[in-house]
Amino acid sequence: MHQDRTADLIPFTIDLTFEEARRRAAVVTALGPDWDPMAALRGEDEAYALLYSGLDAEQQRTYDRLVAAGVLPGEDQGRAAAH
Repeated sequence: MHQDRTADLIPFTIDLTFEEARRRAAVVTALGPDWDPMAALRGEDEAYALLYSGLDAEQQRTYDRLVAAGVLPGEDQGRAAAH
């Protein structure tokens, strides 16, 4: 005789949308009232420019090849690589 085991299961649901909203609110709270997203983005742009400044000729060629191959983003492409 085959018993239906699903009758013994207790349904469980969780609203992931609510949990994601709660997580994001916690992140913003942790950042504090002095966090300035525009200043943070400017700082990231400055750090990225500094990272690839002062390259010698061979390093510049390698950098240019990596940009052309989509491994590194170009100056106007944002920070995510193309591939």
